[in-house]
Amino acid sequence: MLEIILGIVVFIFLVLTICVIYNNKFQLAIIKIDKAEEDIDLYLQKKKELLNRTRPIIKKELKLKKFMDSIDEISESCNNFETHDSLKKNYNELFKTLDENEKLLKSDSLITILEELNSNEENIIGAIKFYNDTVVEYNQLVVSFPSKIVAIFKRYHKKEFYNNEKREIFEILNNN
Repeated sequence: MLEIILGIVVFIFLVLTICVIYNNKFQLAIIKIDKAEEDIDLYLQKKKELLNRTRPIIKKELKLKKFMDSIDEISESCNNFETHDSLKKNYNELFKTLDENEKLLKSDSLITILEELNSNEENIIGAIKFYNDTVVEYNQLVVSFPSKIVAIFKRYHKKEFYNNEKREIFEILNNN
C-alpha cells in the first residue's frame, strides 16, 4: 500500500515538475516576444517620424502639394503589423521618388535623414527577425506535447509572424 502511495506521489511530483518547466518556457518566450514587440514599436515610431521629416523637403524641392499623405492616416490604434505594412509602402514610395528625381540627393539634410532611415530599417529587420524566431519557439510549445497541455490550461494560442517565410518554416516543422 505504501508503495502505491509513494508511486502516486512521485508521479504527481513529476507531472507538476514538467508543468512548471514548460510554464517557465512559455513565460520566457512571452517575455522575449513582448520585448521584441516593444522594440519594433519604437523602431516603427522612429521610421514614421523620419519619413515625416522627408516630406517637407521633397514637397519643397519638387513643388508638390501632397506627398506620402497616407502617413497621417496611420493611427496609434493600428497594431504593429498594420503600421509596418503602411510605413513600408511609404518607404517604397519615398525611394521610388528619389530614383525618379536624383536632384533630391543633393540635399544634405535629406541625405542625413535617409542615412538614419536606412539604419533604422536595419534595426527593424533585426527586431522582426528576433520576434519571428521567438514566435517559432512559442508556437512549437503551443502545438507540441507535453507543453500543449500547459497551453490549453493557460489558454495560449499560436501567434502570427511578420512575414510568410517563418510561417512556411513553422508549417513544415508542424507537419513532421
